[in-house]
Amino acid sequence: MAKYILTVLKGALMGAANVIPGVSGGTMALLTGIFEKLIHSIKAFDLRALKLASTFKFKELFLHIDLLFLSAIGIGVITSILTFARVLEYLFEHHALHIWAFFFGLILASVYFVGKKIKRRSGSVIALFLLGTAIAASIAFLEPAEENASIPYLLVCGAVAMCSMILPGLSGSYVLLLMGNYQLVMIKSVSNFDLGVLIPVGIGAAIGLAAFARLLAWIFKKFHDQTIAILTGFIFGSLCILWPWKTEITETFGEKVKVIGYSYALPEINAETAVAVSLMLLGVLAIALIETLASRQKTDEVSRQSQPPMA
Repeated sequence: MAKYILTVLKGALMGAANVIPGVSGGTMALLTGIFEKLIHSIKAFDLRALKLASTFKFKELFLHIDLLFLSAIGIGVITSILTFARVLEYLFEHHALHIWAFFFGLILASVYFVGKKIKRRSGSVIALFLLGTAIAASIAFLEPAEENASIPYLLVCGAVAMCSMILPGLSGSYVLLLMGNYQLVMIKSVSNFDLGVLIPVGIGAAIGLAAFARLLAWIFKKFHDQTIAILTGFIFGSLCILWPWKTEITETFGEKVKVIGYSYALPEINAETAVAVSLMLLGVLAIALIETLASRQKTDEVSRQSQPPMA
């Protein structure tokens, strides 16, 4: 039961991260040590799962897809989004600088702790880290594309946005905005329940997630250090979006105002900056605590598995 509750809390961290602009729940999944397990669980929705479901072998199906793990993650993510979103909306409205500073500290520390998972540094590892950093950083400065309602493009939007949501350092909604279809998908179609748009996007998301999970699982197995390196680069590059001292560039979509970019500045030396830096350090300490607890849990599990069975 304690393990299930801890997994729910990890899911809650993922949900909270997805609410934060420019942050991916995949970052928290990677940091808390459940990223690879999550990818493998998603990958398990395959032909065998379909066969088990069609023959009503639900017990075997639940074990195959690790339903206990997925349900804990789902409960944590949904609960966190429903509760944290309102709190975050208020904090961004009244204390934006301080909240950005705290999140900047969280992600900055994540770069270090995720990077520690690399077992052996090499030229390819360094190159992929730099590539991931460049990709994520450049996303922060890209101009949004024009809206496109064609079915093939909607399929691509769904696939890319969903894959971005699970990749550490990349925000699915922000990528959808850059592809030009944020207003069409997230505002017009959701508000009007436009199935002509939602169905292609949903199909693309499902296909993209299933295919991407299988690809990512294979890449992790074959090129573990290189994969961690480029994901760490994604996280590091996303710090551009999280830099606290910036001014939002917004665009109005119907009744909603969406941030499409930022104008960056250096901090002034004053009391407000001192508070922001303190919160940044608090964010670093929070991630250090999460990492310590996750490492301790992993050590305890290994210790229990290595103990001989009692007579």
